[in-house]
Amino acid sequence: MSHAPVAALGLALSLALGSGAMAQPITQRFSADPSPHVFGDKVYVYATDDASNSGKYWDSTSWRLYSSVDLKTWSDDGAFLDVTVFKWARPDAKAWAPEAAAHNGKYYFYAPVGGDKIGVAVADRPEGPFRDAIGAPLVDKARDANAGDEPIDPQVLIDDDGQAYMLFGTRVPKIVRLGADMASLAGPIENLVVTGYPADDPKKKYGEAPFLHKRGGLYYFSFSTGWPGQIVYATSRTPMGPYAYRGVILDYLPISTNHQAIIERDGRWWLFYHDKLLPGGGDHRRSITLAPLSYGPDGAILPIERPPVR
Repeated sequence: MSHAPVAALGLALSLALGSGAMAQPITQRFSADPSPHVFGDKVYVYATDDASNSGKYWDSTSWRLYSSVDLKTWSDDGAFLDVTVFKWARPDAKAWAPEAAAHNGKYYFYAPVGGDKIGVAVADRPEGPFRDAIGAPLVDKARDANAGDEPIDPQVLIDDDGQAYMLFGTRVPKIVRLGADMASLAGPIENLVVTGYPADDPKKKYGEAPFLHKRGGLYYFSFSTGWPGQIVYATSRTPMGPYAYRGVILDYLPISTNHQAIIERDGRWWLFYHDKLLPGGGDHRRSITLAPLSYGPDGAILPIERPPVR
């Protein structure tokens, strides 16, 4: 496992990106679908490893990990896990957008495998080693009612009362309560409902990349509208919804997918996403970057102006 430091972001992202600031990838390796988390004194980003795919499809079979103490200088912590940790999975199954969570001193990794299952692995440290937590899929399209067309893009929110919720899915967003062990379902898989889409814009619909965060007692559900997609959001006073559409966070990018995540660090909020940033990049060779996220007095997320790229 490599621990070589990668290049620092060109501008101090601990300050707001100023006018004309250039978008900077956190690593010179093609990576996508960021799942950032503050564990201890570090930010860890679990990612899809685009550098190991064919360049023609999202067919990598391993996940990559990056870490930073300051959001400026990032360490490449290597391919910490691949699909073979799940003995029930095909060894060539696709490793898509991942998720992680910490609970009771353990670290859980939620892994979409092959486009039709979600596995869960557990470790004693954020970087692993991870082991299969239950020896079977946590969600299986062939087994579970209402798992949807593609049970992918898992994301987990642990609420203030300790209840964990997992979101996932394409085209129709799904939400399900997790058990106290973080490795079982504690209720039925339900559709997450968003109301109030703009009537004059048929492109405004759920596509993929569900993400739920909480701020000031309000739940924010953000997602991509499709392929390509905008990152938009809706809000609710309850985690299960329904959610009311609020607006756009990040406009279309020059690639066929987008995938966002939002974290708070030292009182500031950050949006992670992927874009076409490195030479040779494109739809299947993406790069992870981040930008400060701001809120209005009414709790609205202020749209991010995408910084120019080199």
